[in-house]
Amino acid sequence: MSLEREIIEGKLDIIDRNLRFLEEFKTLSPDQFVKSYKDIQAAKYSLLEIIEACIDIANYIISVKGFRRAEEYSEMFKVLKEEGVIGKELAAKLEDMARFRNLLVHRYGEVDNKRVLEIIKHNLRDIEEFEKEIEKFINEKSPTMGKPDSFP
Repeated sequence: MSLEREIIEGKLDIIDRNLRFLEEFKTLSPDQFVKSYKDIQAAKYSLLEIIEACIDIANYIISVKGFRRAEEYSEMFKVLKEEGVIGKELAAKLEDMARFRNLLVHRYGEVDNKRVLEIIKHNLRDIEEFEKEIEKFINEKSPTMGKPDSFP
């Protein structure tokens, strides 16, 4: 089975859409941000969609390429590191991101909303780096760009 470019690109589109949306929050002060319940909820959901899309990409690559199975979401990025898909530092950051996803989903009452804004202001570059690494991996596995639907 080969990777289908369309599947990965669909997830990258979700990430990009949410990254653009979160740009508007970068100019807010922590006090401005926490005063708006609507902004907090929108930002949290956009972060969740970004993280879920990254996990989906990781899971898809692991599955199609037959890499070892990860037991937890955070471990998926460790597997990608072991297989040379992403670098060591990025893998560690994405593992933290997956753990933050678990906080958003399972312990949502414990989320520090000022921390959400800090993540938006300072950690979204990690997501952009992940996108670049995934695109690099795809392009290396697809020397013939004439096949739009799949690549080896």
